[in-house]
Amino acid sequence: MKVLARTLTIIVSLLLSVKGLHATDAPEVEADTDQADKLAKQLANPISSLISVPFQANEDFGYGPSHNGYKFTLNIQPVIPISLTENWNLILRTIVPVVSQHDLFFVENVPKRLNLLAQNRSQDGLSDTLQSFFFSPEQRGPFGVNWGIGPALLYPTGTHPFVGTGTFSMGPTVVVVKQVGGLTAGGLMNQLWSLAIEEDRKSISQMYLQPFVAYTMRTHTTFILSSEATANWNSTPGDARWTIPLIFQISQILKIGKQPISLQIGAKYYADSPRYGPDWGVRFNLTLLYPKAGPRPGPIGGTIW
Repeated sequence: MKVLARTLTIIVSLLLSVKGLHATDAPEVEADTDQADKLAKQLANPISSLISVPFQANEDFGYGPSHNGYKFTLNIQPVIPISLTENWNLILRTIVPVVSQHDLFFVENVPKRLNLLAQNRSQDGLSDTLQSFFFSPEQRGPFGVNWGIGPALLYPTGTHPFVGTGTFSMGPTVVVVKQVGGLTAGGLMNQLWSLAIEEDRKSISQMYLQPFVAYTMRTHTTFILSSEATANWNSTPGDARWTIPLIFQISQILKIGKQPISLQIGAKYYADSPRYGPDWGVRFNLTLLYPKAGPRPGPIGGTIW
């Protein structure tokens, strides 16, 4: 909770210092408004031509045998679009999670003399790094759909056995997006299999599904309804295979000086999760936007995730 409080303090400080994009700002307002409209729609599209650096803070509650455990995850996830040819682009998306968790594995009334690893009540450190490579055509596909496909790699960067898988994993990833006016809908998927496993660790076979729908208003405010479902195909028999959070988020385009940013807040309800999994959570997201640093406008590289 202390980490969450610090995160809230940072976000409130940013809100007090930002410059909103409003019509009272005179000569530059029209250009700012046009840019904000474009940025808001690009952020709702995972494959728009925009370099972005999101800092996504998640706090999830209800973990562990006592359901009193909680987990804080700060995902640092830069998205960089690269123009390969006139017809093809590459979107490089990297997720580096920093984790702080408490009582996820703690079992009450266990004698200390047994010296169980699970009785180490708190773990902090770096989790595994996920890197996705989306190859996407410059032109839209049938029915005006944007799409991207490529490999996803999971690197064993976890600094503690309880915050990492201890495996190098790889598999395919794909994303499809359709935009009509202010409405954006689509989905992202990847499937990972272990290729190299550290000693005493288990292989993983895991699928990730992220359907989403978003609506961007004229005030550059975006409402997002999504899920980030994970299926563990190697789950213990009798335990739930799926983790299914339902996530509602609101984001707003703002400025700090001349730097455009997006601030986002959201709530999560877990419709299904494994035994001792989370029940609910909250999310805060600060995204730095670099519209002039990317390639020419096209259908590739923003962030709804």
